[in-house]
Amino acid sequence: MKFAQVCDRVEAQSGEIDRAALAGTWINSNLDTNSIARIEISDTNGNLQLQVFAMGPDGLIDWGTAPAQVFAAGPSSHAGAGFTCNYDFGFAEARLQAMIMKGLLVLAQFHLFKDDSGRSDYFLREYFAVSHDRF
Repeated sequence: MKFAQVCDRVEAQSGEIDRAALAGTWINSNLDTNSIARIEISDTNGNLQLQVFAMGPDGLIDWGTAPAQVFAAGPSSHAGAGFTCNYDFGFAEARLQAMIMKGLLVLAQFHLFKDDSGRSDYFLREYFAVSHDRF
């Protein structure tokens, strides 16, 4: 089998995925979030890197940087449309998946606990707007 669905049937494409639309500082649109507040995305030497800042009891918690896998808008596209990224904290993992939709970054978060604390694994979706100096 060479394809799993009709939209996968395209002629071979060459070239890298353009990551420009993903790069920047993204701010959570929910000012009352108790989750991720800001994501800084950079294109470093052809690799997408995330630095996540989450809400903590005394301010932001810097998760550090992690590499992200970039995905195009479709099999014949070179436009970067989304990414996946994983953070492993030892006691828990955060699996992030995002896509750009109508100018917003839609972030899906999958949180899995590994510490036998009894906390339920959970899913969360939030929306981020790119920070700019226009206004």
